Amino acid sequence: MSKLLYIRLALFLPEMVWASLGASWVARGVQCDRTIVNGIIATVIVSWIIIASTVFTIIIVFDPLGGKMAPYSSAGPSHLDSHESSQLLNGLKTAAASVWETRIKLLCCCIGKDDHTRVAFSSTAELFSTYFSDTDLVPSDIAAGLTLLHQQQDSIRNNRELEEVVSPSPGSPQETELDAELENCHHYMQFAAAAYGWPLYIYRNPFTGLCRIGGDCCRSRTAEYDLVGGDQLNCHFGSILQTTGLQYRDFIHISFHDKVYELPFLVALDHRKESVVVAVRGTMSLQDILTDLSAESETLDLECEVQDCSAHKGISQAARYLYRRLINDGILSQAFSIAPEYRLVIVGHSLGAGAAALLAIMLRSSHPEVRCYAFSPPRGLLSKSLYEYSKNFTVSLVLGKDVIPRLSVTNLEDLKKRILRVIAHCNEPKYKILLHGCWYELFGGDPNNFPTELDGGDHRDLAQPLLGEQSLLTQRSPRYSFSSDSPLESPSKYPPLYPPGRIIHLEEEGTSGRFSCYTAQYTAKWSHESEFSKILIGPKMLTDHMPDILMRALDSVVSDRATCVSCPAHGGAHVDTM
Repeated sequence: MSKLLYIRLALFLPEMVWASLGASWVARGVQCDRTIVNGIIATVIVSWIIIASTVFTIIIVFDPLGGKMAPYSSAGPSHLDSHESSQLLNGLKTAAASVWETRIKLLCCCIGKDDHTRVAFSSTAELFSTYFSDTDLVPSDIAAGLTLLHQQQDSIRNNRELEEVVSPSPGSPQETELDAELENCHHYMQFAAAAYGWPLYIYRNPFTGLCRIGGDCCRSRTAEYDLVGGDQLNCHFGSILQTTGLQYRDFIHISFHDKVYELPFLVALDHRKESVVVAVRGTMSLQDILTDLSAESETLDLECEVQDCSAHKGISQAARYLYRRLINDGILSQAFSIAPEYRLVIVGHSLGAGAAALLAIMLRSSHPEVRCYAFSPPRGLLSKSLYEYSKNFTVSLVLGKDVIPRLSVTNLEDLKKRILRVIAHCNEPKYKILLHGCWYELFGGDPNNFPTELDGGDHRDLAQPLLGEQSLLTQRSPRYSFSSDSPLESPSKYPPLYPPGRIIHLEEEGTSGRFSCYTAQYTAKWSHESEFSKILIGPKMLTDHMPDILMRALDSVVSDRATCVSCPAHGGAHVDTM
């Protein structure tokens, strides 16, 4: 394969010369038949697109270390007895982090170069270099592994004997509390969605949205903006009014200032629930993605009796920014001067949910009655101690197989281990795996009808394993056991982190109909954080995270539970897995 790549690289030079000659010929405007000229112009354009794509791919994907990290990082401590070997490994780690930092800077070249951005670049590069340091897989290997893993998970779920637990009867304290919290989630999700501004509103209302907020986009409302405060709002303010149903005078502050570690937010008076609502926007820009990927743990200075106060670095930095704005700028003081009897409620979705949960922890000493509703929060957020502490005032809502509430560095390491194991125990051709996987994802099928050797024999007995000679299959690392499902130890820089608060899980009943007219039905239940300790592969693992999908599911669940008071169990019978 390497010889073919070098031959292809050699042919790259005459392609560039040919494309340059074609561009020069077109520029001179040679008189020929119009059809021929159009065909040559199209050929030249396509050639330059291919050349540009190839150059960009080489810059982003090419590893100048040539996979040298894998043998050293997988060899174990015995390989690093000598001082020279240790220095070599440290040098390779530094070089790998530098390569990733260069890639990230190239991809995010348009977002500025302040101190926070430089720190985020370094943190993200460190994360990627650590995660990929002991693997040498190509994208098609990963795609094949995810395909096999999805079928394996479906097969295990279908064949597992569930231990049935009697659901609480209607009217029990647990069910009554669940109903109340679901109604609160349904109400406050409107504020979390409003924090996204006009893009989400137009996405949810593609035909009527622009007409509804068009007047606010074009009309100058200087006096109203002065009352609200914050940045120039333009169309955002109109969409916020439409989403929340409030009046402009109910808003204390709205900010769409967006930088690394600095998130947009709004503060409003909710007279229906008698609360001061702080809503934090989720991920919607490259700056937000860098905040997400700053995944190291850092210790928080909190006024609470919790021993291990560590949390996700990027999100805790964002929460500190929000705390400074709310307290130092007097925004909360202004809100409570208008409505001193109201309580504080902090909400957010995705990244905003994580920042809202940490902000609630920071404000609890000065606002003991604070409540937080975190919609689809990231799993890798709080230490175990802070997770337990947050249960007193935080409720998280998770929909279906949403990947973000299951996403942490620890879970990603576990996913990498399971992908390596499943492809190491399969000897089917890669093209067959991918074709069958595409069919399975689109149209469904029996997960047991695809032959693999997951449970049979030693991987050395495979005649033609999917992983090749240069993979971890031969460079055996003590961190990976192809016959064990035991959890991996996380690097000290990335200790296990947990989601915030008590968790309500909206589970889909039955299976999705994929390309049918199937309307999903959901049941709600209280869940433990351990149920989100593994990443689930499926076609809805990304769509279940979208705020509009979550809002529709909440509408359905709240409506069903309100109308089905006489059913044996709210929202239909369901089974808890212990």
